[in-house]
Amino acid sequence: MENPLSALTLDQLRQRTSMKWRRYPADVLPLWVAEMDVHLAEPVSRALRDAIALGDTGYPAGTVYAEAVAAFADERWGWAVDIGRTAIVPDVMLGIVEVLKLVTGPGDAVVINSPVYTPFYQFVSHMDRRVVESPLTMEHRIDFDSLGEVFEQVTAGGGRAAYLLCSPHNPTGTVHTRDELTGVAGLAAQHRVRVVADEIHAPLVSREKTHVPYLSLNGSGDAFALLSASKGWNLAGLKAALAVAGSDASKDLGQLPEEVSHGPSHLGILAHSAALTAGGDWLDALLAGLDENRQLLNDLLSKHLPEVTYRQSAGTYFAWLDCRRLGLGNDPADVFLQRGRVALNSGPAFGTGGAGHVRLNLATSPDILTTAVERMVTSLS
Repeated sequence: MENPLSALTLDQLRQRTSMKWRRYPADVLPLWVAEMDVHLAEPVSRALRDAIALGDTGYPAGTVYAEAVAAFADERWGWAVDIGRTAIVPDVMLGIVEVLKLVTGPGDAVVINSPVYTPFYQFVSHMDRRVVESPLTMEHRIDFDSLGEVFEQVTAGGGRAAYLLCSPHNPTGTVHTRDELTGVAGLAAQHRVRVVADEIHAPLVSREKTHVPYLSLNGSGDAFALLSASKGWNLAGLKAALAVAGSDASKDLGQLPEEVSHGPSHLGILAHSAALTAGGDWLDALLAGLDENRQLLNDLLSKHLPEVTYRQSAGTYFAWLDCRRLGLGNDPADVFLQRGRVALNSGPAFGTGGAGHVRLNLATSPDILTTAVERMVTSLS
């Protein structure tokens, strides 16, 4: 199958009206927000065409999405999802909010591993919970000494707390190992911290590595996971996600307000389900293209920007670039935008560990990726 990342030209992409292509002026090359430069996978297009032809644009119903997630999880990760412990939610971030409401109260702590997806800070703060950071190591791994100390701190005196785990990790692309996740489960059990795993990027792991679903581990019974086809098949505009409860968390999930299930788009559920059940070949072609782009970026940076540190990762379609040796200050993304007319995500927005960094979206064509690096070089002159 053709590499989905090579199918569209820059002129075609500039006809799009989504955030990625409309936030900045037309002379800016956008490699920032989590949108991919791809056509829809044909099974997804077909499902949408069929539904529209029937006028099937009402409210969602049934368990088709949960069944699709379960089939995909079994095939790809060997994880048996209990459909009876699932609930559809509007999207992963809103699903996280609703689950956190079930297991924490106002003023309680939510622990995150910074640098991390910026809405973690925004949504958690807006729901009147405290964000408490446990920064990753320099190698972008979970720092278990720090995590244990933070868990002890936030639960002192019997307080409730949750751990919002990003797996695979955004922005670093780190794919947590089974041993690491088992270590998380042990610490969480020891300190009575409830784990909520954001696994939206789970389909986007190189076939050379393995995503380990958190709920597949022993000791994860009181945890939750949020999953979606949104990132894997570029379906952010077609809202849908699934909350999954561990074996001991069914009662908590049962407290989820009924109106939350009204939030997902019916078309979104149809599109996501088609992606998960029939979009595997397309996904595999995408993963191969992302691997090629990771290597291309590494080669380009080594040749043209050797001062930039890039640790190739196996997860997500992001590259987390350490630009501190360029001397561009805390926010090099602003320099690259103003001088080079290339839009990247600003590192400081990802919390502690983000200063001097940028997040680059690899889900584009090799030609666009090459041009972006060339513009980054130009911005330094």
